[in-house]
Amino acid sequence: MSASHYAYLGPEGTFTEAALRSLPEAATRELVPMVSVPAALDSVRGGTAAAALVPIENSVEGGVTATLDELATGEPLTIYREVLLPISFALLARPDTTIADVKTVTGHPVSQPQVRNWLAANLPDALWESAASNADGARLVQEGRYDAAFAGVFAGPKYGLEPLVTDIHDAPNAMTRFVLAGRPARPAARTGADKTSVVIWLGDDHPGALLELLQEFSARGVNLMRIESRPTGEGIGRYCFSIDCEGHITDRRVGSALMGLKRVCPKVRFLGSYPRAGVDAADLAPLRDGTSDEAFAEAAEWLARCQDGRG
Repeated sequence: MSASHYAYLGPEGTFTEAALRSLPEAATRELVPMVSVPAALDSVRGGTAAAALVPIENSVEGGVTATLDELATGEPLTIYREVLLPISFALLARPDTTIADVKTVTGHPVSQPQVRNWLAANLPDALWESAASNADGARLVQEGRYDAAFAGVFAGPKYGLEPLVTDIHDAPNAMTRFVLAGRPARPAARTGADKTSVVIWLGDDHPGALLELLQEFSARGVNLMRIESRPTGEGIGRYCFSIDCEGHITDRRVGSALMGLKRVCPKVRFLGSYPRAGVDAADLAPLRDGTSDEAFAEAAEWLARCQDGRG
């Protein structure tokens, strides 16, 4: 693998690979599957891959903890862009297998909550065991270790499997969000429909501590899109918070909020500002009064006049 390659959570046939292939730039790169999220991101840190695509959030199960924790620790990485992929599963099995033959099933742990009701209704006695990825589950079925796997229907031909059932999902319109992460670099240019991701750590645990941090966003009119707590590993009750907010770091309201966090938090990790997938600036609601770049500039000019005795 060379530094021009893109890594992704493998093996071949994962939803992550499908998401990566939806990016135009993927057509010009060799795509290399990795055995885990940490392995994919570490290949970027080690300089053997230019970037890695990994799942970070699912509309049913929430955050992908392996990705959230890996981005919060270790050598810093930057999110360049995001990809949204509709998720629908097929139950894949070896040829000549019937539904009645299925006693064991496998798939990625994040997949189970997305098919739990279907399993209860159609295979109530089947034993579920997790695999490293959905495609890895398909590989294990190919090897005879399980009877069937939940994976994308496109994984079937890669592993000589056939779909017993397709279009399986408990929640309609289920989506998974993926992020393309690389070594730290200048954020992508502002588009007007952007997202900024950070991880913040509380200085100490006291009543209202989290509220104080959230007010840094609220006071500046910055809308939060996601917030999740993750243990720091330093003891019970010690958490960091993974946050996505609307806007770009070069937007004055966002930059000001990040500066406010940096003043009061012992640690803030900036993960990147990047275009929101599937959203154009024209789709967004107008900014709240007093939160535009122009409003911040006018306030700064007023302050300067006051400091110069011209107020």
